[in-house]
Amino acid sequence: MEGKKLATRYDPKNVEEKRYSLWEQQGLFHAEVNPGKVPFCVVIPPPNVTGSLTMGHVMDNTPQDIIVRWRRMQGFETLWVPGTDHAGIATQNVVERQLATEGQSRHDLGREQFLEHVWAWKKSYGGRITQQLKRLGCSCDWQRERFTMDEGLSAAVQEAFIRLFEKGLIYRGKYIINWCPRCQTALSDEEVEHKEMHGNLWYIRYPVVQGEEHIVVATTRPETMLGDTAVAVNPKDDRYRHLGSRRILLPIVNREIPVIQDDFVDPEFGTGIVKVTPAHDPNDFELGRNHNLESVVVMNENGTMNENAGARYAGMDRFECREVLVEDLQKQELLEKIETHIHSVGHCYRCHTMVEPYLSDQWFVKMKPLAEPALQAVRDGRIRFFPSRWASVYLDWMENIRDWCISRQIWWGHRIPVWYCQKCPEVLAARGVPQSCPRCGGSDLRQDEDVLDTWFSSWLWPFSTLGWPDDTPELKYFYPISFQNSGYDIIFFWVARMIMAGFEFMGHLPFPEIYIHGMVKDERGRWMSKSLGNSPDPLEIIEKFGADAVRFSMVLITAQGQDAFFSEEKVVIGRNFANKIWNASRLILMNSEDFKPDGPEPEELSLTLSDRWILSRLHRTVGNVTESLTQYRFNEAAQILYDFVWHQYCDWYLELIKPRLYGQDEQERRTVQYIALVVLDGFLRLLHPFMPFITEEIWQEVKDRVKHQGQSIVIAPWPQAEGRRLDAAVEREMETVQKVVVAIRNMRGDMNIPPGQQVRILISGDGQRDLETIEHCKEYVLHLAKVENLDIGRGVKRPKNACSAVVGELEVFLPLEGVINLEVERKRLELEIDRISGQLENAEKKLQDENFVHRAPQEVVDRERLKREDYETSLKKLHRNLEILTVSKN
Repeated sequence: MEGKKLATRYDPKNVEEKRYSLWEQQGLFHAEVNPGKVPFCVVIPPPNVTGSLTMGHVMDNTPQDIIVRWRRMQGFETLWVPGTDHAGIATQNVVERQLATEGQSRHDLGREQFLEHVWAWKKSYGGRITQQLKRLGCSCDWQRERFTMDEGLSAAVQEAFIRLFEKGLIYRGKYIINWCPRCQTALSDEEVEHKEMHGNLWYIRYPVVQGEEHIVVATTRPETMLGDTAVAVNPKDDRYRHLGSRRILLPIVNREIPVIQDDFVDPEFGTGIVKVTPAHDPNDFELGRNHNLESVVVMNENGTMNENAGARYAGMDRFECREVLVEDLQKQELLEKIETHIHSVGHCYRCHTMVEPYLSDQWFVKMKPLAEPALQAVRDGRIRFFPSRWASVYLDWMENIRDWCISRQIWWGHRIPVWYCQKCPEVLAARGVPQSCPRCGGSDLRQDEDVLDTWFSSWLWPFSTLGWPDDTPELKYFYPISFQNSGYDIIFFWVARMIMAGFEFMGHLPFPEIYIHGMVKDERGRWMSKSLGNSPDPLEIIEKFGADAVRFSMVLITAQGQDAFFSEEKVVIGRNFANKIWNASRLILMNSEDFKPDGPEPEELSLTLSDRWILSRLHRTVGNVTESLTQYRFNEAAQILYDFVWHQYCDWYLELIKPRLYGQDEQERRTVQYIALVVLDGFLRLLHPFMPFITEEIWQEVKDRVKHQGQSIVIAPWPQAEGRRLDAAVEREMETVQKVVVAIRNMRGDMNIPPGQQVRILISGDGQRDLETIEHCKEYVLHLAKVENLDIGRGVKRPKNACSAVVGELEVFLPLEGVINLEVERKRLELEIDRISGQLENAEKKLQDENFVHRAPQEVVDRERLKREDYETSLKKLHRNLEILTVSKN
C-alpha cells in the first residue's frame, strides 16, 4: 500500500504523467518470448512521423489499448508493438517547405544532402507523436519501437521486393497512372481522393477530312485534345455508321486522326462520339492499346504543357492552356456550345492538387495472384471483420483488384533495389549494392532513381516488426498477431495488403480478426479540419479534462464501426464519471481505515439482500463486459460499466449501506466494509483498460485491503465471473424495491414535496411475492424514500387525497393530506400549466413558420422540436397531477 489518502478532489494533472512514468520504469508494458504463457500481439497502425495527435488518433488507439490492457490482465504475454511510418510524400513536403523558407530547394542540395536534412528533421521532430501517445495512456512496449526506414525494416522491404521481382510479380511498364503535378510523383488509386466538382462540358467541332461535314465531341478537359490520336463511336450507334473508315482533322493541331469503333463508348454521353487521348486518360489508354493507337504526351510532370502541345501553348499551366485554347476554338468557330457539368475529380490525398492521368514508366505489383488466398481466408471465415459488414466491402475490392503502382518520384523513402547495367540491357534486383553485372561483368551500374510507395513497407508491418526476414524467436512466438485495428478509410491501403503479404511471405494469415472503426466528425457530421475550425487539439482537451475522461467519452459515444460525432461538451461525461468514481472510492476508503483484511470470506458473513445483490450484479457485469470486449463492442462495455458503477454501486448500494457503515454494530460494519471494498476492487480492474490512470491511483489504496499483492493494476488479474455469485432471484427482488422507491420519489417530486419531509406510504396489490419482498426490505424503502410509515398488504385501500403509482402488480399510494397545502399546490400547478402552455405555443409558432424551418440551421430546428416534445410531456404530467388534487377537493 502506498500509504497516502486520496485527495479531496481528483486532479488528473497530479496523477497521469506520474503514473505513466512509473509504469515505464517498472517495465510493465514490456513483453518477452515466454513459452510458459500464451502470446497476444498487436501492432500499432504506424502514425506518420510528421504527425501530431488528432482526435482520429484517439479514436484509433484507445480501442487498441483497451484490448491490450485487458489481455495483459488476463495473463497473456502481451505485446503491443509501436512505431512510426516514414510517410514519404508528406515528410518530403514538410522538409521542402522548410528549405523554401531558407530560399533553397531539394535540387539545390542534391539527393544525398537533402536526405541528410530529412533524417535531421526526423531526429528533431519525429518522436513528437510517440510522446503524445504516451500522454493518451497507450501501453505500448516502447523498448520495441520501430520505424519503417530503420535498418531492419529496410532490409525487409528490400527482401520483399526482390522475392516478388524474382517471381515475376513486379514489372516495369508504361501505364496511365495518377500523377500529382505539385508533388511530382505517381499516386496509387487509393491515394486519390475524389470530389464532386462543378465544371463544364465543352462541345468541340472536329472537321471530317475531305468534305464539309464536322462531328461534335464533348469533353471536360479540352486542353488534352492536343494529344488526341483518334475519336471513337459505338459500333451499334447508327448515327455514325456512315463515318466508317473516314479520318478526322484534329482542330488547332491540324493532325489527321482515325475514327475507331468500340463497345466501350457510351452513346448517351455527350454526342455519342468521344475523343481518345491515350496518354492522358485511363480509359483512353486501354482503347489505345486495343486499337494500336499512338500515345502523345502533351504535358510536363509539373502540369505545364510541353512542345507536343504546340508552340502557342508550350510552357502554359494546364488550366491557363484550357482558357486560351477555348478562346482559340471560339475564334475559329469550332466551339459548338458549353454546358455546366458536375463530375467526380481526383485530388492528391496529401496536397489536394487536382490529379492528372499521365502516361509514365512505373513499377507495378501484379495483384491478382496475391489476392486469391487473401480472398479465400475471408470467405471461409479464417479472418473475421468486426463489424462483419466490412467483409463485403473488402471482398468487392479484392475481386476487382488492379495492379499496384509502387514507384514514387521522390527522394525520401526506400529506394527501389533495381540496377541498370550501362554496358548491356541487364536489369537486376539486388540485396545491397551489386559489384558487377551478371550478364557482361561490367561494373558501371546505375540504381533506379524512384522510391517505393510508403505502403510497401506498411504492408509488411505485422511480421517485419518482429524481425522478418530473419527467423527470430519473436517472429516464431508472436506471429501471427492476435488482432488488427484499422479505420475503414485504409481497408484497401493497408488491411487488404497486409493480408496478402502475410500469405505471400509468411505462408499464412497475419491475424484472425480485424476491428474496423469509423472516423471522428463534428456534431454536424462534418469532417474535422483546421480550415473549418472544428478540429480540436486532443492535448488541450486532455489538459482540461484528463486522458481518462477523453478515452472513456470517445468510446462511450462511438458505436461499433460507426463514425463518432465529437464535441468537447461530450468529454464532460467522462470527467463527471471520473469524479463520481473518485468520490465513491474516498467514501469507502475513509470509512474503512480500521478495516483488517484478515477475516472471514463472504460465505462466512451474514449478508443482506443488498450485499448479495451487488455481488450478483458485479459478477454479471464481469461476464457482460468480457463478452462485449471479445466482440469488440467497446461502447457497449463502457455503458455497462458506467451503469454499474454510477447507478448500481453509487446510487443504490452506497446509499443502502450507510446505516450499517455508520452504525455501532461492528460485525455489520466489517461485513459492509468488506463487500464495498471487494466490489470497488472488482470494478476498478474492469475499468482499468478504459480509464487506466484513475483506476491505478485508487487501486493502490485498495489492493492491500482486499489481499492483492501485485505492484500495479496493470498486471492485476482480470475479474472472473463466478456462477455461484449470480442470483437472479435476489436481483429480481432488488429490482422491485428500486421501482417502488423510484415511484415514491417521482410522486414526491410531482407534488412538490420537500426532499427531507417524511411521508406515509401504503402499498397493496395481488402479487404476493412482491408484497413479501417489500415487507422483507421495508427498511430500504423507509431509508431511501424518506418514509416514516409504510403499510403493506392485500387489503390496503386507497386513502382519500392521495396520488398513486403502479409498480408491476403493486399499487403505491402517497396520502397528501397534511403533507402539502392542497389549495396552494393546485394554484402552483395552474400557474405552471399556463407558463408551459405559453412556451409550447411559442415553439409551435416557430415550427409552423416555413422561413424558420427552411432557413435556420438544422440543429436549431431540431432543438426546437425537442423543446416542443418536452413541453407536451410536462403538460401531460401537470394536468394529471392537477386532476388528482381536483378530485381530492371534490
